[in-house]
Amino acid sequence: MSEGLLHHIEIYVSDLKKSLEFWGWFLAELGYHSYQKWEKGESWKLGETYLVFVQTEERFLDEPYHRCRTGLNHLAFHAASRGRVDEMTEKLREKGARILYENLHPFAGGEDYYAVYFEDPDRIKVELAAPV
Repeated sequence: MSEGLLHHIEIYVSDLKKSLEFWGWFLAELGYHSYQKWEKGESWKLGETYLVFVQTEERFLDEPYHRCRTGLNHLAFHAASRGRVDEMTEKLREKGARILYENLHPFAGGEDYYAVYFEDPDRIKVELAAPV
């Protein structure tokens, strides 16, 4: 094990079923597999890193997530190629995901940066970036 590598990320979600429908197919596309399941959550693993999705308790649902507040801004994943970014962009559109920065897509990160930016059901920003 390499010291300093990310072990896991845990994300509380407002609607576990909706979030797992969204994240499940996306993570499976990237090679993750379902790792752990329990009544209020599920984790997805690739190598030694995993993402955990947990249903937010009812008492904490009054304040919705916003990426511009203090806390997580976005999650970024590597894509194998620009073609893979294009393929996943089409799949995201077919699934009704909100593509961000449409007017700049796929160069919203700059002219040498090829990526798709989109939101999950709780509006957490996600990025899939091709190699530079």
